[in-house]
Amino acid sequence: METKNPERRGLRKGVYLIPSCFTAANIGMGFYAVMSAVRAFQFVGTGTPADLLQASIYLDNAAKAIGWALLFDMLDGRIARMTKTTTEIGIQLDSIADIVTFGLAPAVLAYVWGYGATLEEGSGLHTLAWFRSFMYLMCGGFRLARFNVQASRPRILAEGLVKTDKKNFVGLPIPVAGGLIAAIIHFAPIPLVQYGPERAQIYSLLLMVLVGALGVLMVSTLRFSSFKTVGTRSRSMRTVILAVALGMLIFLYSRYVLLALCIGYILNGLLSRVFGMFRRRSEPVETGVQLKQP
Repeated sequence: METKNPERRGLRKGVYLIPSCFTAANIGMGFYAVMSAVRAFQFVGTGTPADLLQASIYLDNAAKAIGWALLFDMLDGRIARMTKTTTEIGIQLDSIADIVTFGLAPAVLAYVWGYGATLEEGSGLHTLAWFRSFMYLMCGGFRLARFNVQASRPRILAEGLVKTDKKNFVGLPIPVAGGLIAAIIHFAPIPLVQYGPERAQIYSLLLMVLVGALGVLMVSTLRFSSFKTVGTRSRSMRTVILAVALGMLIFLYSRYVLLALCIGYILNGLLSRVFGMFRRRSEPVETGVQLKQP
């Protein structure tokens, strides 16, 4: 009579810790980004070329930290699904990490890099800039809360929430919103104050519009692809080659590739909604024509 091997509980518990380690790294990158932004603001205030260059180094490092956090955020969820170690605590911890790394850190970065030094403190525009950063953070928090409700109640959703599938997110994911702000700063890390008072104010206003638009997209009902099913059905060599090629492009041309990826992802969701509206309008017309035919 064969005897069953004893269950290796210690190993099983260790597997549960792997996604949490990536989540902890996510929080660490967010904390590093905030501290680097605070350090950069000390140099932005002087306005000298040498200090602005030093500030750009801190801002670029903060943007890179958010980029690494985006990678860790993708890995912790995928590893949890692959090892079937998804827990309620892990979901809540991941949301806390996201609100710090992709909510608070990008809001602080946008203020330090953009309108914090270009707009006169105490003016109406400066107050509006504070409000835009705050609303971005609030919209990100609401987006994460809605996602948690949908994840914990997949069959019976709370009133007012939209039923979704695993292939799509409802609303722009906060990692992409924060990643876009970080990608812009990584593309041009020198603070906007270098462009002079007039041009810097114009660029700051455009940045405020972008931050407000990202907040609106996060709380909207637009569908954005989740890419959760990519690479899960078939482990073909083509997927591996594409992943390696993308990693090499990011390593060699990170300033351009990261910005293009974030913009392309957002445009994909917006264009899909536009095409979907035209498709729904054309279907009743085609149906009516078919009904009239004998």
